[in-house]
Amino acid sequence: MRLLALEARQNATYYVSRYEQVVGLGADLYVLNGEGTEDFWPADRYRVAGSRSIEALIAAAKEWHAEERFEGVFTFSESGVLAVAAVAEALGLPGIGVEAARASRNKLLMRQAHERGGAAHPHFRFVTTEAEALAAGEAFGYPVIVKPTLGAASHYVFRADDAAELRQRYAQAAQGLTELSWYAMEADGLDLGPHGLLVESFLDGDEFLVEALAWDDEVYLGSIVDRVTAEGDTFDDDVHHAPTALTPAQVEALHEVVTAGARAQGLRRSVMHAEVRFHEGRPHLVEIAVRPGGGGLDHMARISAGHDPIAAVADVARGVRPQAGHYRPTGVHTAAMCLLPPASGRVAHVHVPDGLADRDDVFFLKLTAKPGDLVRRPPAGNSILGFLGVTGTSFEDAMCTAEELAAQVRADLTDPDA
Repeated sequence: MRLLALEARQNATYYVSRYEQVVGLGADLYVLNGEGTEDFWPADRYRVAGSRSIEALIAAAKEWHAEERFEGVFTFSESGVLAVAAVAEALGLPGIGVEAARASRNKLLMRQAHERGGAAHPHFRFVTTEAEALAAGEAFGYPVIVKPTLGAASHYVFRADDAAELRQRYAQAAQGLTELSWYAMEADGLDLGPHGLLVESFLDGDEFLVEALAWDDEVYLGSIVDRVTAEGDTFDDDVHHAPTALTPAQVEALHEVVTAGARAQGLRRSVMHAEVRFHEGRPHLVEIAVRPGGGGLDHMARISAGHDPIAAVADVARGVRPQAGHYRPTGVHTAAMCLLPPASGRVAHVHVPDGLADRDDVFFLKLTAKPGDLVRRPPAGNSILGFLGVTGTSFEDAMCTAEELAAQVRADLTDPDA
């Protein structure tokens, strides 16, 4: 199993642990970054194209493919899905196609696809001025959501409860478009679709995160995780629990809307991460991404549902049907959360108690922030310190343990301008 992983611009070392999981599955994994550091991956299996242009990435991938004969190409990055689709087509390898990738990356094109395909979704409007945003708010009724079309990880996603808040949040989100790291990590030279802001009607209900697979005429829900965050006017994907509390009938309704959304986006063979809210008793799509979910959701899927999203990525990349079936929880309770900095600032040190990572009930501890990093909290950004995941004997036990241990991980911050 010889695979190529790709990013147009390296996202620090964020995906190294997932690359190591792919190697653990028996793959010979090669990594190509358009822009990246020299010591990112073992030298004999790592190249930097020197540019994040799609032409440079395709040329570098073709040259390497002629030497190594890759079986598939993939990415774990939301900013890499279009580049990978283009490279896969250029190399004649399995892929979802550029059009499906575009509809699965750009939130406006995704919403338009859901509308055409009859998949339940919020009302939406692409806006380019404050006046257009306010008109959408008046048409939909408050609260509304403001979000970038090419964002990720809830960066610059805001809730506005009235026109005054919408004015403020529109200005903050519009400024955020000029600083959006997920957009800056895209390959140059690709048609990404409209880069701007959406105003959407608010889906007032519980949210569920799904690791899924589209394979030919069937969609499989491998894992369902409940989002249990107490919400405000910004969004952190920070507290999750599995197995889901949904009833069998609700799981079936969830399956129907994810299937409709996948087909609307043109996904025939793809790993998917779906986010769904039950609004007025019916599931509505927040989004369907063509990559696994982050933040330990892959570990939760394996432990609480017996589903391996990382193995599914490796299989789909080379055109092999993954070992996946419909949702069957194992009964093991898991809780995971983002480790959040107390404010914006520059990281001086992150303190982790000795022995925390070695506890039997800790299945995932990953720090993504390191000394010197600038972390931004809303409205300036959605930076985190890392992730923590634990097991428990019940929902209450798992959540209590996660909250107790997360409180022990803390960061010393200095003035961001110092």
